[in-house]
Amino acid sequence: MRHRSVADLMTPHAVVVQPGTPFREIARLLDEYDITAVPVIDPDERPVGVVSEADLLRRQIEKAGPSTAEAIMTSPAVVARPEWSAIRAARTMEEKKIKRLPVVDDAGRLIGVISRSDLVQLFLRRDRAIQEEILEDVLTRTLGVAPSAVTVEVAEGTVTLSGTLGRRSLVTIALRLCESVDGVVEVVDRLAFAEDDTVAG
Repeated sequence: MRHRSVADLMTPHAVVVQPGTPFREIARLLDEYDITAVPVIDPDERPVGVVSEADLLRRQIEKAGPSTAEAIMTSPAVVARPEWSAIRAARTMEEKKIKRLPVVDDAGRLIGVISRSDLVQLFLRRDRAIQEEILEDVLTRTLGVAPSAVTVEVAEGTVTLSGTLGRRSLVTIALRLCESVDGVVEVVDRLAFAEDDTVAG
């Protein structure tokens, strides 16, 4: 069971600007590519900041000082790593109240951008793909449960598990693993168990 990483979901060819890029050019790029922010990179292709729509609006209101990327960017840039899980990227965006993260390699160079819309793709996985991952990876391969023991139904990301497992503790583990599968919105528990191994004898 492998979770999708930032590398799986990011846009590899990011639209970028340099510190000296003027205000109007930044605004044009955001509009042309229908994006909400753009990384500012130095000559070594390392992100030094990010210019967002909010930064542009703030500069328009203030009308003070130079209007280059370097002057209006938010710095330092909050970045992600390609090996991060999608969940970690989402949490970082939520904590920092941003919509896009530049993705950097070991040397700090920009290799892509991941946005909220990229992360939303996780929840648009086909129900069939989710069902197959739960049956094959979670139940059969990870837990060693016979495919005939549990019925897995998936509708709009909601997983319903029914059937009987050998031990009660296995039910808890199965539910937790299913909840962690990419694209799962909710897990409905209709599982029974043959033996309650959570009660001391």
